[in-house]
Amino acid sequence: MMANDPKRVVVTGAAGQIGYALVPMIARGVMLGPDQPVILHMLDIEPAKEALEGVKMELIDAAFPLLKGVIATTDVVEACTDVDIAVMVGGFPRTEGMERRDVMSNNVSIYKAQASALEKHASANCKVLVVANPANTNALILKEFAPSIPDKNITCLTRLDHNRALGQISEKLDVHVSDVKNVIIWGNHSSTQYPDVSHATVTTDSREMSVSKAVSNDQWLKTEFIATVQQRGAAIIRARKLSSALSAASSACDHIRDWVLGTPKGSWVSMGVYSDGSYGIPAGLIYSFPVTCEKGEWSIVQGLKIDEFSRTKMDATTNELIEEKSLAYSCFNE
Repeated sequence: MMANDPKRVVVTGAAGQIGYALVPMIARGVMLGPDQPVILHMLDIEPAKEALEGVKMELIDAAFPLLKGVIATTDVVEACTDVDIAVMVGGFPRTEGMERRDVMSNNVSIYKAQASALEKHASANCKVLVVANPANTNALILKEFAPSIPDKNITCLTRLDHNRALGQISEKLDVHVSDVKNVIIWGNHSSTQYPDVSHATVTTDSREMSVSKAVSNDQWLKTEFIATVQQRGAAIIRARKLSSALSAASSACDHIRDWVLGTPKGSWVSMGVYSDGSYGIPAGLIYSFPVTCEKGEWSIVQGLKIDEFSRTKMDATTNELIEEKSLAYSCFNE
């Protein structure tokens, strides 16, 4: 396929906060590169139909050179037809006082419908990124109901957490964020995730050293740092009275761009992917691992040493994912 054939990208929940931040980034080439034309498919629910039309009007008004077409629809089949990339931002949000099971049950029905539309109508090698929470388990639901989509093509977003971890380290060390690399987010995109810097490095005065040596405060790295990254989403809600949108949209672009175009040599990123049993994580979970990407394929970084502290943290987030999975599966036949 020639690079200048447009790629079709569907964004679900496109009239929402994250969607509104994300679609202009895609139209500007942030997700697929500055020479890759795109056709945007935007999906949202019936009550958001008018707002979605407004977003389409704005996309037209912005006159993006790379944007070769815009489809705004409430029909899941039309939205998924021939798409090369699917960014699933739409989901059922949990509101105060709501039982987790009710949220899960609603997400199962949403992701069941979207899974079958993608399976039947998307392009053969469609790459899927689930953003809506609970992201790991929503991705798993999608996988269950779209058995013909290859496992490796269904992922969830933990790049936001990864980028948050990079940001916290760069602030602490007063270095530029691009000088920090190889942090890891293990596990669930939830407050049990484990942001791990034991393999991370930082470049200062043109020499590379380990982050733990540069910070030289293990207490901070094992407590405050981890808690800050885990709770960052909640902190933004407290500050903005709205959940993080521009950072989520930007991270979604990073996730897809690295997946499609490859990760820089010598560095890895975090992606929620289908576990193959690496690092003792049970196969059959969507779990965040360190990955490298090449020629449109991700692979889990192997051979990293896992100490006892890390093992405990990795197991805690595994247990939460196992619990979420059984909750989701119990809603399948409702």
